[in-house]
Amino acid sequence: MAYDEGLAERVRELLDEREDMAEKKMFGGLCFLLHGNMCCGIVGEELMLRVGAEHYAATLLLDHAREMDFTGRALQGFVYVGIDGLEEDRDLAAWVQRGVDFAATLPAK
Repeated sequence: MAYDEGLAERVRELLDEREDMAEKKMFGGLCFLLHGNMCCGIVGEELMLRVGAEHYAATLLLDHAREMDFTGRALQGFVYVGIDGLEEDRDLAAWVQRGVDFAATLPAK
């Protein structure tokens, strides 16, 4: 599955100054890893976020967020954000920050 290169570039720009970030092709798309832990990515035209179990239910209540059902079943702790929620740069930045904040709580790999 291809991923939206334009969205990938926008995420890269947000994370550009971080030396602790890496990119890896995963889930049929592109993922961004903080200290080796996935924080966000792009699958198709959607942003994928790792928010963790503690923030999962609350994140799903937000506009444009939905369960990450990559395998046909919801993957707890991960959400997709639809393209309508990513149009404004400040909105994209806020979503990406959620993923970064969660990944920062995990031990480095």
